[in-house]
Amino acid sequence: MLYGREHEQVAVDGLLARARDGGAGALLLRGEAGIGKTALLDDAVARAGTAFRVIRAAGVEYEAELPFAGLSLLLAPGLDRLDVLPGPQRRALEAAFGLGEAPEDPAAAPSATPAPAPADRLLVGLATLGLLAELAADQPLLCVLDDVQWLDRASLDALLLAARRLQAEGVALLLAARTEPGASVDRQLGLPEVRVTGLAEADATRLLAERAGPDLPAAVRDRLLAEAAGNPLALTELPVATGPQAHTAGGLPLTSRLLIAFHGQVTGLPPATQTLLLVAAAEESGELDVLLPAAAALGVGAEHLAPGEESGLVTVTPDRRIAFRHPLLRSAILQRAPHHQRLTVHRAVAGALPDGDRRTWHLALAATAPDAALADALERTAVRTGRRGGHGGAAAYERAARLTPDRDAATRRLVLAAEAATEEGELERAEALADEAAARTDSVLAHALLDHVRATAHFWRGSYPTAYRLLLDAALALATSSDAPDASDAPDVVEPAHAARMLFQAFHAAWYAGEEPVAEVLDRLAALPLGDDDPVAPLARYLPAAVLPALGRPAAAAAPAALRPAREAVEAARRAGAESPADLVQLCGATLVLGRDEETVDLGGELVAEARAKGTLGVMPTLQFFLAEAELFHGRHADAELTATEALDLARDTGQHQWVSQLSALLAYLAALDGRTERCTELATTALATTGPQTAAPAAGRPWAHWALALLDLGQGRAAGAADRLQALTTGPHRHHVSATRAVPDLVEAAVRLGTPDRAAEAYERFARWTTAADRPWAEALRLRCQALLGPDELAEPAYRAALDLHATTHRPFEQARTALLYGEWLRRTRRRTDARPHLTAALEVFDRLAAHPWSTRARTELSATGTPAPTPQPSQALPNPLTPQELQIARLAAQGLTNRDIAAQLFLSPRTVAHHLYKAYPKLGITSRTALPTTL
Repeated sequence: MLYGREHEQVAVDGLLARARDGGAGALLLRGEAGIGKTALLDDAVARAGTAFRVIRAAGVEYEAELPFAGLSLLLAPGLDRLDVLPGPQRRALEAAFGLGEAPEDPAAAPSATPAPAPADRLLVGLATLGLLAELAADQPLLCVLDDVQWLDRASLDALLLAARRLQAEGVALLLAARTEPGASVDRQLGLPEVRVTGLAEADATRLLAERAGPDLPAAVRDRLLAEAAGNPLALTELPVATGPQAHTAGGLPLTSRLLIAFHGQVTGLPPATQTLLLVAAAEESGELDVLLPAAAALGVGAEHLAPGEESGLVTVTPDRRIAFRHPLLRSAILQRAPHHQRLTVHRAVAGALPDGDRRTWHLALAATAPDAALADALERTAVRTGRRGGHGGAAAYERAARLTPDRDAATRRLVLAAEAATEEGELERAEALADEAAARTDSVLAHALLDHVRATAHFWRGSYPTAYRLLLDAALALATSSDAPDASDAPDVVEPAHAARMLFQAFHAAWYAGEEPVAEVLDRLAALPLGDDDPVAPLARYLPAAVLPALGRPAAAAAPAALRPAREAVEAARRAGAESPADLVQLCGATLVLGRDEETVDLGGELVAEARAKGTLGVMPTLQFFLAEAELFHGRHADAELTATEALDLARDTGQHQWVSQLSALLAYLAALDGRTERCTELATTALATTGPQTAAPAAGRPWAHWALALLDLGQGRAAGAADRLQALTTGPHRHHVSATRAVPDLVEAAVRLGTPDRAAEAYERFARWTTAADRPWAEALRLRCQALLGPDELAEPAYRAALDLHATTHRPFEQARTALLYGEWLRRTRRRTDARPHLTAALEVFDRLAAHPWSTRARTELSATGTPAPTPQPSQALPNPLTPQELQIARLAAQGLTNRDIAAQLFLSPRTVAHHLYKAYPKLGITSRTALPTTL
């Protein structure tokens, strides 16, 4: 029976009820050691009863560096169902668990050589979601995970992703985490949580009386109640603590006093039993098939387990594992053992394990001197960790370096450790490792790689100029150095290609640092002597040719005079062996910079589909951002919202803060188009506030967010607010960004409405140069519209007419309608009402069709002012799409004849979630089954 836990039990009951009713959810219980989290988990299992299938696991401190250790234990009951998962997800999970991997010997894996493509961590998380859904197919599933603070990061990331995507799977995910200084899980995990605190005095008194009996003297009772401070474990264990230490520990923190109490209980056991319990504490799985052979190597037999069981300190579970009464007991046993004894135990555990990563780690924990063979094995473990998409590679590389007798080989492993720490997001650790490695070597290549590590840390903190300069200098050092690495250190290295890859990263950092850094990087990139057979050559040539003219600068000498279609660069890169789509993402973005939006739609759509099929999901938010921009510019607002919404979910799932900001801002712009004021403001606020955990720089989505808010102002007649935002955007440090360039016509309109056209003069001149470089009819149409607004008045009409003629040759309905609206307004002001009506009517029809409500209102007002009553909007025009973006996306795929399982695989959902959204969509569309979808959408 639990005392005083009614609040927590209500929260758990709500979680179970949602899963029982076909929903799903997650709940995290947080609290200090011994506060009763495990008891609440046990209570939840009991309350679920036979109505639920239950799977359970717990984090173990020694497993924290073993990627996917916790997840593999939790999902073990479902491994026979892997075949139901989509291929990329199944393969990612098999690789994560070491079930489908073909390990390679990387004995001298050089840091300069591109590593094998790691299993996408997002795919592992999606596979986790799919497997949980399959386990819940026949009855609701309760998934219980204790001691999350010790869970390896790869497992935690996968479970958090699955938790965020739970919708209608019948899954209840219940987690518990200890909170204390230094615990990795003290960060916010984005899950609903309940703080488990100490018991009220009355409940604590009842629990103490139950455990200590009625004969406890009042003075002792009061002292125990005061020391326990409502902690149930303390109320249970402190009364039975033995030995003088237990009576002198009052000044220590409660956790320390509990450890001392456990020390006393273990000390009373026979020495052989204490040894066996130490083996169990050091071996993370608790499997008797490992523990007993390890103990036997120390002269201890299975019969010595009995005293531990009789004392209640451990139990043997039905699946032949040793389970400690409380996780603190494991910590107490490890703490009390002398160092030399822990080393001996780890060596014995390693001897009982088959070859593999677990054995290697236990040998590493037992090592006391350099060991070349063990260091090689640890490096192989690190490489496998990276290939599986897990965290922990940095720790393995670093430990390998410490055990490596050869100085140069140890330095190389420190470089690898620094690179792995960067990939795992441990920026301070990466920088410390980079500094240590740099002090040990004079290699230009090594220093360039370490500068890349430092630059990455600066980039994610928002220090874009520093990141750009580090990368540029490193690239130049690689390109000009004659210090070619020997074959044992970096075989088959072509230094210009490595310099090019470094410059691609420098270009990314420079994009946020300013226009001059961008131009400098591109000039350097164009000058590299790359061969046609190098996969990076097409992009290295295309970027300068596309971007430099867009900045109003001549293309570098090495760039072609005329920019060829991006498709040719893609095909050339693929012939040379480029890995698509990851190697082509910047090329896709570059097409937007020079206004080749039609190429962005074509290439972006292709690369997104390819990434979806291959499971390379980490790059999808970037590609989908570019694709959504191009769809928006083409007037395909609904498609842009679908693309950006899915990308935003993926960016959040993968922790890509830059793209969370950018995509939120893009969606804010779409909300501004149709007048969803609150939605626009909410998304723009999110975009401006999303900078990443260690970033002090402005949010990446700042330009798009300000354009969105300015468009909202402009559409609702607040020209002053729009002009202020747009002038700062189009003349500031990010004036070269796509959003800043495309926002210039809005600035011109706002400035002219305020009677201050000079405010737009600088931006317009720049925009005019850009349209010349872009050489696109729609771009020239926008320039002519700006010219018509800026005057002189006698030249306005020819400019408007020329703009509309050009619009007619393109498919950009929103911009064409805005030009027609402005021309109609100009005609009405010049008292040519009859001439104005057809243009205003045409604009109104487009705005209504696009559901651009603020602009429809403005067109209606203008049309009414000509003396012609504006048509009343139809209900279907006045109301937004009744379906959510996800419902619409699912309904479209269902209308194409795809099954729920096919749709789930495409959209990274569970089949039950797909069915749930279709069930909600049918009544909104006025239909009863999927057969009616093709004629409804």
